[in-house]
Amino acid sequence: MNPILPGFNPDPSVVLVDGTYYLVTSSFEYLPGLPVHRSTDLRTWEQIGNVATRPEQLGLEHVPTPGGVWAPTIRHRDGVFYVIVTVFLGGRGCVVFTATDPAGPWSDGTPIPAVDGIDPDLTWDDDGTAYVTFAGFPHPIRQVTVDLATGEALEEVRPLWAGSGRFAPEGPHLYRHGEHWYLLIAEGGTDRGHAVSIARGPSPEGPWETNPANPVITASGTENEVQNLGHADLVETPDGGTALVLLGVRPVGFGHAFSPLGRETFLAPVQWVDGWPRADLVTPTGTPDEDVVLTPDLHDPAWLSVRRTPVEVADVRAGSLVITGDGSDLDDPRPWFLGRRQRHMTATLSARVDASAGRGGLAARHDEVHWFAIEAEDGIVTARASLAGFERSWSAEVPPGEVELRIELQRPPTGFVPAAAGGGTVRLVAGNRVLAEFDGRYWSFEVAKSFTGRVLGVYAAEGTVTFSDLRYRGTDDVPQEMHR
Repeated sequence: MNPILPGFNPDPSVVLVDGTYYLVTSSFEYLPGLPVHRSTDLRTWEQIGNVATRPEQLGLEHVPTPGGVWAPTIRHRDGVFYVIVTVFLGGRGCVVFTATDPAGPWSDGTPIPAVDGIDPDLTWDDDGTAYVTFAGFPHPIRQVTVDLATGEALEEVRPLWAGSGRFAPEGPHLYRHGEHWYLLIAEGGTDRGHAVSIARGPSPEGPWETNPANPVITASGTENEVQNLGHADLVETPDGGTALVLLGVRPVGFGHAFSPLGRETFLAPVQWVDGWPRADLVTPTGTPDEDVVLTPDLHDPAWLSVRRTPVEVADVRAGSLVITGDGSDLDDPRPWFLGRRQRHMTATLSARVDASAGRGGLAARHDEVHWFAIEAEDGIVTARASLAGFERSWSAEVPPGEVELRIELQRPPTGFVPAAAGGGTVRLVAGNRVLAEFDGRYWSFEVAKSFTGRVLGVYAAEGTVTFSDLRYRGTDDVPQEMHR
């Protein structure tokens, strides 16, 4: 299956321990943070937990969008798992977390003040010295040795490699392979110019010889169905080969311009040619269909909330989710919102909503100014959409009491037809009535630029709202060409 982690799952890092793979991704302003997935074959994955389950581990409360948890690295040494990450634009800065079980619990984290950039990598040389290699504009890739127990730097930070010449060298990872050390980086920015490049040298400190065949992989300038390929981590495959886990987007429509799910995690096979890795472009296979009633278990690691934990946001009463709002709406940095990543190009989220004592409903969120929703307030249903802070709403009267609300999302059809020009169709529905229908292109990675992806969920803006039979249905089937 490719993507191997569908939906909002960027900046993957992976480690192989005793025949099992563990993978972490960025989570930005969401809690719990740093989801941990497990696999034995690199293709089928199960989320087993999150590194940051306690707000104080990250300090996200006042971190502005698009800051937060950027680009972790997961590694293992002497029976201990390490995740190193930067909480960017505030929070705790560079922090390293440890655990003996990757499912958790994880430590409170040790800050590393000397690392003043992003995308930290962690490795050890033969004598056990810990190296943190990191990025930060406008600098080249930099490096420092550290004491992981205290977070203290053991030397001055030094420049390491400026990359192959593309824009914005970032996302470094260091590996020992054969007789060389390899420094893998991302370049070109995280949009259509994204690429993976590599250099090698005799030690973790270099000096570095640039791969004459760089980039290792890029989809830039191609018609490949997966674009923005980059921010990769090398890993040994179960058959003894090599692969990259890396981020990418699946743009839809005949212009391949809009990616509603955001940056996802893909797997790319690698061959070694003259001592250098070379990766094949990724072909998407889609995600198996789903039709599930979402469990109201707030300890399910897939639930997400914004700068709060799910158990702070919601309660479970008589098998239903209950959220009480305090006037903070979806445009607030800390909305009373509980969601999950959208995993399919075509999807429906539905619920029976009792808003007789409040106002709230279903929402699709990218950030504080890019979202759409359908909500109820006793006797009134309202469809809402926010684009860069510009809002529009559509309202209708309904009988008081419980109402079924739905968000219906459909990918564009095939063919060079008007319906295939945009980012798919969004419908906001109450009962059997469509209150709003519009083009989803404006709620995509390329337009919202929030670094996250689409998260579908429930919210309360005011008072208490109850949600029953919350259901997600999704498919990656492509609608056939439509002439309208």
